[in-house]
Amino acid sequence: MSTENEGTAVPPAPSAPPVPVASPEASRPHTTGDAGAPTTPLPPTPSAPPPGAPETPGTEDPAPAGAAEAGWPPPAPSAPPQDPYAGAPRAPHPGGPAAGGSPDGTGAWPPPPPATPSYADPSYTDPSYAGAAAGAGGAGAGSGWGATYAQHPAPKAGRGRGGLVAAVLVAALAAGGLGGGLGYTLAKNDDTGGSTTVSASDSGGSVKRDPGTVAGVAAKALPSTVTIEAESTNGEGGTGTGFVFDTQGHIVTNNHVVADAVDGGKLTATFPDGKKYNAEVVGHAQGYDVAVIKLKSAPSDLKPLTLGNSDKVAVGDSTIAIGAPFGLSNTVTTGIISAKNRPVASSDGTGSNASYMSALQTDASINPGNSGGPLLDAQGNVIGINSAIQSASSGGLGSTGQAGSIGLGFAIPINQAKYVAQQLIKTGKPVYAKIGASVSLEESAGGAKITDQGSGGSEPVEAGGPAAKAGLKPGDVITKLDDRVIDSGPTLIGEIWTHKPGDKVTITYERGGKTRTVDVTLGSRTGDS
Repeated sequence: MSTENEGTAVPPAPSAPPVPVASPEASRPHTTGDAGAPTTPLPPTPSAPPPGAPETPGTEDPAPAGAAEAGWPPPAPSAPPQDPYAGAPRAPHPGGPAAGGSPDGTGAWPPPPPATPSYADPSYTDPSYAGAAAGAGGAGAGSGWGATYAQHPAPKAGRGRGGLVAAVLVAALAAGGLGGGLGYTLAKNDDTGGSTTVSASDSGGSVKRDPGTVAGVAAKALPSTVTIEAESTNGEGGTGTGFVFDTQGHIVTNNHVVADAVDGGKLTATFPDGKKYNAEVVGHAQGYDVAVIKLKSAPSDLKPLTLGNSDKVAVGDSTIAIGAPFGLSNTVTTGIISAKNRPVASSDGTGSNASYMSALQTDASINPGNSGGPLLDAQGNVIGINSAIQSASSGGLGSTGQAGSIGLGFAIPINQAKYVAQQLIKTGKPVYAKIGASVSLEESAGGAKITDQGSGGSEPVEAGGPAAKAGLKPGDVITKLDDRVIDSGPTLIGEIWTHKPGDKVTITYERGGKTRTVDVTLGSRTGDS
């Protein structure tokens, strides 16, 4: 609804539609008294205008034959005394009168509507306006009150009036009758005094929401999603999300969500129905950015979310993210899978080592507080754990900056997260796959280069490890792992961690300008140290 005219006083509309040409009311002067006050017939018009009135040329036509018998008034003089607007300036709608007061000199504004608008002037009988008069009789004036009407030429001598007047009158009465009938019908439908509205047959809770719709998925998944609050012993902490992993009360989330509560801090999980439970950390994997917590006094009616297969996800698939962005619990957003196998390194928020993942990228809106929440497919299956976002001022959801979503969110594939969670529940410690070689963490398009010296003064290639057994040496540049292109050290780490210890992979590397290929059986490392 436009409000550009709001605040400007608008003159009231006339109480009745303009009088048709042939109506007897047109021959009566306009009165401003009570509605029932009698009216006086228009006196004969003098042959000359009143003293002082300006002359208007072109209005000296004699009355047509038979006009007096038909009750028709003679042509108006050059300045009709009954027209309050004759010779007065017209003020634009909907502003106030021109300087000097109202046109009739009474000082009242807005003035009452003129008795005979120009389109109903008795001196005008152009047949082309018969339809306009008929429409005005049924629908109320076709123009806004206060509009300026153009003056039409006087009729030519010898043209008959009676037939046209009768036709206009019949048409006006027919239109008026139609309007009255519609008014009666509307009034009959509004006997209760309220407005007439149209109601939908189904709305709100009565609408059937199919399982494949966003509403259907959200309705099923929300009861199994929790808002996690973690607080350290010194009172610092934050908010994240998690989801029910099994009926024993295990909740899967991100490591950086619970990091503050790992060493004796406080941890709670709140369900959408408001029920809040204390919880404890079962295990956490800083490198994977996955953690498992367990509810204390867990309810017996927990419904774990169904886990999907992240390897089968395709770019363009629909996604639904659930979380508590900026503390707004139980928020649902939607998007698509915009990329797969996206190498991502993110901090856990404590300034310690980064986490690495070969992530699912989504454009579903993800913000701080979505961390640890489920990324669902269109059937409501968990395909990933929301973990990081790309931002101009923040590297991930776990960092201290509170940057918002710009449409680049990253989730840990559920196939990897499931394996990690099961290990944490079983032993409390993560298990990582490895090749037994140190690689440069510099971002370059050339590949992952094996360094000349290992971290902490260790050997760059672990003696007896998988890389050593495969013949890899310092200075070798790994360019592919299976069919995945490796452009940097973090990309290689993320790809290795999508596998389990004992998996056999094919590594392509460059040495001395030559490309070589070798099979490597991945080893294992337990814990984050």
